[in-house]
Amino acid sequence: MKQEFTVSVDAMSGDAGPEIVVGALTQTVLRHPAVRYLLHGDKATLETLLAKHPKLTSHVEIRHAADRVRMDEKPSIALRRGRGSSMWRAIESVAKKEADAVISAGNTGALMAMAMYQLGLIEGIERPAIAAIFPTMRGHSVLLDVGANISTDAEQLVDFAIMGEAFARVVFSLERPSVALLNVGSEEMKGNDAVRGAAQILRKVQLPMEFAGFVEGTDITEGKVDVVVTDGFTGNVALKTAEGTAKLVVEYLRSALRSSLLGKIGAFIASGALQVLRRKLDPRAANGGIFLGLNGVVVKCHGGTDAMGFATGLDMAIDMAKAGIITRIVANRAGVTPVTTETAVS
Repeated sequence: MKQEFTVSVDAMSGDAGPEIVVGALTQTVLRHPAVRYLLHGDKATLETLLAKHPKLTSHVEIRHAADRVRMDEKPSIALRRGRGSSMWRAIESVAKKEADAVISAGNTGALMAMAMYQLGLIEGIERPAIAAIFPTMRGHSVLLDVGANISTDAEQLVDFAIMGEAFARVVFSLERPSVALLNVGSEEMKGNDAVRGAAQILRKVQLPMEFAGFVEGTDITEGKVDVVVTDGFTGNVALKTAEGTAKLVVEYLRSALRSSLLGKIGAFIASGALQVLRRKLDPRAANGGIFLGLNGVVVKCHGGTDAMGFATGLDMAIDMAKAGIITRIVANRAGVTPVTTETAVS
């Protein structure tokens, strides 16, 4: 079968390292048999692991990289000293057009710094954003930024809305995704200058989205809109709080069902429904955040992910590359080039 797409993989980063990467590939090649993978990392280690899975041989090429970026390494240091690392080499393959996307479970700050240095930003985009898929009562929504930018201005939030809309169209197959800004209330006078300014711009521009104004924190899990836009500080807190809450609910439920004989009997009777709940709350099902705004597809998995979670990230990287998400963002950004905060509020 003709191999049309190539994914560059930082095989050494993350808490578990190359074992989960190879385990993920055994799953991903079944879903994407025409995709090729460049594994960057210690050649001897990777060859030993791949020897246990001979069916991967025709899909994988190893690119030796002697070093790896530590999870606690400062991005500035990693950028200066990490040119021989598996992370740098994986991104470099995209920069050289040898691969269509790159994925890593490594240091988020280092990955962003290296990707920005090697790939650059899409013209007109001032800052990249990290987008994540958020489980809701309706299914899923996109939340961004979830950690790349601590503070933002109005124009940057507009860029995030543009990028989030393109992302939602790809992952949810929507013609006109609904987009809203996260705020402390739905009234027009609520929020800071950046949020109110972004709303005024988005109400005036013509884009393939339904701008829904403001949403509050409780609206995220209700799934009121397809895309929720905010700064990286607020988005990261919201994401981590939701993940922690999901773990708390599971632990409370597990404790309650094990506390008595009646609870154990109830758990046995409701086992099917409990399995559905477990799958919905499993973070591995939506593992992987994409760095939007870069001139290349970059996917970041959780550092502590397992093979299933990394495989989900690989699926996302392949889907983004095949859908041409960079081209979509460029086309959408052109639609707001003449608009500024001043003209929007006049």
